[in-house]
Amino acid sequence: MIEAYRPIRDPFALAGALALAACAQESEPEPAPLDTAAVAERSGAIARGFTADLKTQLKSALEAGGPKQAVSVCQQVAPALADAASEDSGAEVRRIAARNRNPAGTVPPEMRAQYDELAAEPMAGDAPARRIWRAEDGRVHFLSAIPMAEKPCSTCHGRDIDPDLQAHIESLYPGDTATGFAPGDLRGALLISWPEGSFGGEGGA
Repeated sequence: MIEAYRPIRDPFALAGALALAACAQESEPEPAPLDTAAVAERSGAIARGFTADLKTQLKSALEAGGPKQAVSVCQQVAPALADAASEDSGAEVRRIAARNRNPAGTVPPEMRAQYDELAAEPMAGDAPARRIWRAEDGRVHFLSAIPMAEKPCSTCHGRDIDPDLQAHIESLYPGDTATGFAPGDLRGALLISWPEGSFGGEGGA
């Protein structure tokens, strides 16, 4: 025997069912576009400060003790400058490279596409090329190319490194792969990663 249809007598239950159905049909709102100009302004200032401070330290080391001392200083100073920039800004600042000296600076797999784009064209006019995007976890990333300069970078990262200097590099960085670059090649990149919400209602870019 087929049971007769019984209408819902509880109006609150009916209202709840309708509300649930409406919510299920609603789509997620589109996020606001990422303000890449704001990201570039804040991140660019950090990048310029980091680069200037590191160059100053390396220049002093080269003048005081030559390339070997510069490599030793770079090993200690570069991470310290990145840590200081991170603490001051609230972002995470670090250098990454596909062919790196420090294995901690390996390119994250999820950023390989952006890094490869910089490797294909390290310069954008007269300035280092860069990429800005928001990741799925909401963090905003600023990746700025570090093209290899003729001097002084080629002394320690080029294709004709003094054997004594090469031995010193290998003593500090066993398994070093950051040599053999020509001027203009992508030596690495400066990565500045901002926490979710650092730029308001963020969207992809």
